[in-house]
Amino acid sequence: MKKLLFVLFIGLTSTGVNGQNTRYDTIRYAKDHYAARVALFKNEPIKKGKIILLGNSITEFGDWKKLLNDSTVINRGIAGDNTFGVLDRLNDVIVRKPGKLFIKIGINDVAQNIPVDIIVKNIMTIVERVKKQSPGTKIYVHSILPTNDNVKNEYPDAFNKNETVSLVNRQVKQQAPTKGFIYIDLSQELSNSHGKLDPKYAEADGLHLNLAGYQVWVRLLKAKKYL
Repeated sequence: MKKLLFVLFIGLTSTGVNGQNTRYDTIRYAKDHYAARVALFKNEPIKKGKIILLGNSITEFGDWKKLLNDSTVINRGIAGDNTFGVLDRLNDVIVRKPGKLFIKIGINDVAQNIPVDIIVKNIMTIVERVKKQSPGTKIYVHSILPTNDNVKNEYPDAFNKNETVSLVNRQVKQQAPTKGFIYIDLSQELSNSHGKLDPKYAEADGLHLNLAGYQVWVRLLKAKKYL
């Protein structure tokens, strides 16, 4: 499931600073997998007040029940998903009224050249919808992780996009105090001195985390007393 090899495009446009329209892709990278996961979620019983992790493949591939030593934690990661996909399926999360919601999304948006302001707006919309419809939920938003140079071999669309990743992260972090969520700078913990995803925490594809990476993630959450 760690190889997502096709992209579907739709014709949305954004007007850039030069006044020209730029086309970008908003469809999930793995449409069939997305549909299968959403169908699976709908068949699960609704249990309220739990921890939910929401995101893309980096969330989906984590063995969270084992990592957190919590059999009740709910994994709502979908490989290939982006902020548009999360918005489409957010009701599945809201209806469960999670005690804590950990959001980790955005790298696929960056890879699809979705404009920074749109990515940030979508993340803020996710936060706002949860706060409005599930006011008791404590919301945490993680930074988007950078990639390393190995990403060009399997996920070339994400190669050389770390400056964009950093820009999204800065803008999301700036809004945390006024939007009422906690920003988690996971990138700092998992990056090397060059600002790239440290190979010792990454799979060979330069994008996904290995077990050591997930363990650092969990240690950070516990050190900050977010768990």
